[in-house]
Amino acid sequence: MSAVEVSYSVDGPADAPVVVLSNSLGATRAMWDPQVPALAERFRVVTYDGRGHGESPSPAGPYTIDDLVDDVLALLDRLGAERAHVAGVSLGGMIAMRMAAREPARVRRLAVMFSSAKVDPAGFLDRAALARTGGTAQFAAMVASRWLTPEHAAQHPDLAARLEAMIAGSDDEGYAACCEVAGRIDLREDLGRITAPTLVVSGSEDPALPPPHQEAIAAGIPGAALLTVRGAHLANLERTLEVTGALLAHFDGGTR
Repeated sequence: MSAVEVSYSVDGPADAPVVVLSNSLGATRAMWDPQVPALAERFRVVTYDGRGHGESPSPAGPYTIDDLVDDVLALLDRLGAERAHVAGVSLGGMIAMRMAAREPARVRRLAVMFSSAKVDPAGFLDRAALARTGGTAQFAAMVASRWLTPEHAAQHPDLAARLEAMIAGSDDEGYAACCEVAGRIDLREDLGRITAPTLVVSGSEDPALPPPHQEAIAAGIPGAALLTVRGAHLANLERTLEVTGALLAHFDGGTR
């Protein structure tokens, strides 16, 4: 399958090193809003909607992880960026890992956040089937409830509602096809081939992909550092300063 021209935004100085931020399954690039302003002070920050999400096209499936990597590479080519720092959450982290293993010359530094190299496929494949038969809206509240801790969701009901709407707004077929990519993925053999300096971030209260998933990633990537923050699956929204600071420190280490 050929690469999709995804919808994207660019922030920050045109001559700065590029940082690409890749989204969680069901999320649009708006999930990175808390990180972009600080990152854009030092970097050319590229956020994008993955295929099947937000404003990007939803070609007929099935998709592979390499299709999703090709979308990112095509975007970098359109922007004239040979290399980039890459950060990804959940499915975005899977894309980032595969990209770093497959195209090491394109990835400067890597941040894998709240992700996994190998999941139990049943939940993802079941959700893909549900998306096709009844749409993503039927499980949007359930999925969004994993993205924030219950305390944070209760204190920020507007944020919780926006996240639920984000999931419900996904293209049903595009979401389902991406769900199947996550469910069928096995990147364990790729981990040892990743040469980019890597930061792995784990959410201590993540019910979707708990810390053992990130511990396995950090153990498998040579020299990887592991950071655990208090939070659920999108802890970048809940622990904004901590996560943004960690990304700045990690990526800044590759620009001096």
